[in-house]
Amino acid sequence: MIRVAAVGDIHMGPESQGTLRPSFETLPECADVLLLAGDLTRHGTPEEAAVVAREIKDLGVPVVAVLGNHDHHDERPEEVTTILRDAGAHVLEGEATVVSGAGGSRIGVAGTKGFGGGFVGRCAGEFGEPLMKEFVRYSRRCADGLHTALKELADCDVRIALTHFAPVPDTLAGEPPEIYPFLGSYLLAEAIDTGGADLAVHGHAHAGSEHGMTSGGVRVRNVAQPVIGQAFHVYHLPGGEQHTQE
Repeated sequence: MIRVAAVGDIHMGPESQGTLRPSFETLPECADVLLLAGDLTRHGTPEEAAVVAREIKDLGVPVVAVLGNHDHHDERPEEVTTILRDAGAHVLEGEATVVSGAGGSRIGVAGTKGFGGGFVGRCAGEFGEPLMKEFVRYSRRCADGLHTALKELADCDVRIALTHFAPVPDTLAGEPPEIYPFLGSYLLAEAIDTGGADLAVHGHAHAGSEHGMTSGGVRVRNVAQPVIGQAFHVYHLPGGEQHTQE
């Protein structure tokens, strides 16, 4: 059994230092990997990223992350990424990484921040003003990067899609429908279904719901901390020495 711990939207600032570390230090007892689903900082400053880095450094399990919109706000995502990578995290944007899990299993994670645009039947189209077309093209580039990264993980025991924005509307239930186009995109779900994944994890929707599924049958989990209400949630996938599923 492969144990995947995940949380997003921890929004850390200087006064948050140490709030998650005690819980994170229990991870070797209950998880094989920690996934961070974006919005790790409040405003995307290097100072805030350094707080996150101290929370996740030397945890005893691999840490894989994507950035969120808050992590881009100060327009220094490269600096935020470098600080987190220096702390040992695998920070992904249209990339994949493989970490070891139970029984020597290979856990593949493909990640992108993703972007908005909405869902089938009520989505933005690549038409009209240049800014609108670029909005949709950016969403498509994020989804294409996720698809390519998932394909690279074909030989892994499990494949996980890690995003900040939501791939399905199911996990947005509880949010105002008017803002769904700014919370996710169906293009991410298409990338997950065609690229192949056993689990999809995202954040961003603080008032959303935890459980969802793509049209292709991939389980989707919204792990925004306000949704799961704890330092992290652990999901179980078949793999390693046992083949059971929760």
